[in-house]
Amino acid sequence: MNLRGLRVPRWLRRRGAIEIKTREELEVMRAAGLVVARTLELLTDAARSGVSTAELDDLAEQTIRDAGAVPSFKGYHGFPASICASVNDQIVHGIPARECVLADGDLLSVDCGAILDGWHGDAAVTISIGEVAAADRQLSAATEAAMWAGVAAVEPGARLTDISFAIESAADRAGEADGIEYGMVVEYGGHGIGRAMHMDPFLPNVGKPGKGPQLRTGMALAIEPMLSGGSGETRELDDGWTVVTEDGSRAAHWEHTVAVTDDGPWVLTAPEQASRPPEPRAR
Repeated sequence: MNLRGLRVPRWLRRRGAIEIKTREELEVMRAAGLVVARTLELLTDAARSGVSTAELDDLAEQTIRDAGAVPSFKGYHGFPASICASVNDQIVHGIPARECVLADGDLLSVDCGAILDGWHGDAAVTISIGEVAAADRQLSAATEAAMWAGVAAVEPGARLTDISFAIESAADRAGEADGIEYGMVVEYGGHGIGRAMHMDPFLPNVGKPGKGPQLRTGMALAIEPMLSGGSGETRELDDGWTVVTEDGSRAAHWEHTVAVTDDGPWVLTAPEQASRPPEPRAR
């Protein structure tokens, strides 16, 4: 896909050195990541028909604060909530609301971040509410598979766009298997993370391999593909945050915070029992 005209989010427009963490600092990031993982597990269980996205936001904030952490998102550039809750055609940055009540068949993407001892964790999941259409299940699975392909490409000596290429290739393979051309959202992507939530480098979800900075042990990246069941074109709503698909097609969003280590990718926001990439799943 053509990256010309790529709209880098406003918080990533300045360039700087990529932060390198010590093993001890990554351990603290892992602790923050476990807070995020636990929060997303609880939200996945709580998200059902009749529940509002504001109720989920309340649960997320309470869970994060009970763990001694602080929500990364609340107040960030003026964002009013502790999670992003994006429903159906909303791709990212959906604002939780009392009047947004989930119903059977909805597809909900939840993005969550936590700060612990000054270090950030950031992850997202897509949740099926009740019985969803087969196409929506496939869309979410394709997006998750693209994320894990990107995670698997994280290793010392690799180039940044090796991750981009892995994500794009996995999405293409999933589309071929499902008989649909998924729309890759290229205006938004992954990012460096550590003492701040959004840091250099910006990580595109498409691109040729072998380009960009070389990955080094101690770097940490948030890997987050977003796919739609139609076009990858987007627009931002008047609230200044919520990004939706231009054609009204449904979208999915998956994300993990991943550290570069000599032993391979360390998924800092995975649940306690699963901090390494899973084996590829048969489709």
